[in-house]
Amino acid sequence: MRLGRSQDGRPIGVVRAGDPRGVRVLVFGCIHGNEGAGIAVARALERVHAGADLWIVTDLNPDGHARGTRQNARGVDLNRNWASQWLGGGRPWDTYYPGTRPFSERETRIARDLILRLRPHATVWFHQHMDLVWAWGPSSAAGRVYARAAGMRYYHHHWLAGTASNWQNHHLPGASSITVELPAGSLAPQQVRRHVRAVLKLAHA
Repeated sequence: MRLGRSQDGRPIGVVRAGDPRGVRVLVFGCIHGNEGAGIAVARALERVHAGADLWIVTDLNPDGHARGTRQNARGVDLNRNWASQWLGGGRPWDTYYPGTRPFSERETRIARDLILRLRPHATVWFHQHMDLVWAWGPSSAAGRVYARAAGMRYYHHHWLAGTASNWQNHHLPGASSITVELPAGSLAPQQVRRHVRAVLKLAHA
């Protein structure tokens, strides 16, 4: 299902997989264009036939992914462009440039609108390269579950300003939003399978 287009006109879509009667989990394979390892997990989840009601956005930042840049085509860090403790400043292409205002970017608006429409029980955002699971506040328990299932270090630390998980934790009471920082490089097939299992474990928890 097409959700919209990126700044440069590339399609951004969502795929539904799994069991529609299951717990609803939303997965974003990539938000920073130079952190694309999660795309392999997202594509593997598209082939899952049971266990959870999965909604998968393979790549929220296809322009950055094509360019190999963290930012989108306008030089904005999409994970600093959300309206929760948003902090302005800087210039386009600065590493963490948050844009001119919250939700100034069409990609973040696409993600926001999808989240508000679906109201998932849990959302998983894949990043790199810290090799840990980051969660805070009402998402802490979900972060621990995922970290155990994936065999990763759990990082319990406050969300950064203007990030997607920060916004979700403030705007979707009772839901969880966690950041999964994959290791550097591409994932081996067994690592992909481990993260697929961790997503399903999170749904069942």
